[in-house]
Amino acid sequence: MNILKVKDRQELDRKLPAMPWYVEKFVNYKLPDLSPSSLLEYVRDYELFMKWLIAEGLSSAAEIKQVELIELERLHMESIDNFRMFLATHPTHHNTKTTITRRLSSLRSLFHYLSQIAEDDEFYPLLKRNVMAKVSIKRTHKPKDTAAKLEGKLLQEEEIGEFLAYIGHYYEQDIAANKQALYSYKLNQTRDACIISLILHSGLRVSELVNLNIDDIDVKKKLCYVYRKGKNDDTFKTPVYFRQEATDDLNAYLQMRDTRYKAPKREKALFLAIANGKKEGSRMTKRAIQEMVIKYAKRFGKPYLSVHKLRHSFATDYYLRNDIYMTQEQLGHASPETTQIYAHLTDKTMAEAIDRIKRNSEESASS
Repeated sequence: MNILKVKDRQELDRKLPAMPWYVEKFVNYKLPDLSPSSLLEYVRDYELFMKWLIAEGLSSAAEIKQVELIELERLHMESIDNFRMFLATHPTHHNTKTTITRRLSSLRSLFHYLSQIAEDDEFYPLLKRNVMAKVSIKRTHKPKDTAAKLEGKLLQEEEIGEFLAYIGHYYEQDIAANKQALYSYKLNQTRDACIISLILHSGLRVSELVNLNIDDIDVKKKLCYVYRKGKNDDTFKTPVYFRQEATDDLNAYLQMRDTRYKAPKREKALFLAIANGKKEGSRMTKRAIQEMVIKYAKRFGKPYLSVHKLRHSFATDYYLRNDIYMTQEQLGHASPETTQIYAHLTDKTMAEAIDRIKRNSEESASS
């Protein structure tokens, strides 16, 4: 069972009763094809949009649930432009261009469904006029642009080993004066090293890490079995390869998992933490893993590192040794276009590597 998907489904079920009936109808239509996590993002976007409609006087509803279809039909392009501006400038909802594009795409999906697919009792479209059909949503990032933003913010080949060595040994020296931090480090160092090693030697997403159960790991075959993003199937886990370098860290953690974290037999999660006030370990949360990575990254001198950038670091290194299709499969990308990021990143990486080899050869010749 995908733990994060279960939580998102519970949150989706909690939010839907507060939404207009036609949003619930749209969600039910999409449920067979989209994950609860994706649909929850849609509903959050609709919630924000309808609150804005009410605040701007574009709907006479007292609450979101009462926003009428006719009020959506009467919207002008100017209203959508104003909502876009609200997303970009409002202090509470200041969004990146990518987030704004995603929110508008969510709205376009809803309006398309209401105007082209859903019907009333007389077989007419529920929405007679679709203002979102006029909205041009440009792609906000191309693989080359994403690669440019990532340059200098990833671990290079030699730095992967250095970062893991820092977590294993040198971090302790940096926090020696802080007794509380030192205690936490010694308690969790083996687990933390295992998590970061697994990301850097497999490219797993943080959601995939959180969902891992102890039975999902096959150290001998160097495989872990994960629920892949975008696959709305709770009956199948995809086998994902991890490098030999991760096996020692995995074995070390597995040997101490039960005793260190006082794991009850019912707890199947691979990575555990003992919450404040608790005596038994339970599944680590997504936020806990993200904050743990940032903690080490800051001390290591690379505060911009995150779980996702560790994934990018693995992917760049992996792509240097394999082709785009093997990299796509390893990372679980739906399209090779996404994987093209690493083609652009490795162009520069390979050029730098060639320069280093050339310099070393020249230095050897001169000496």
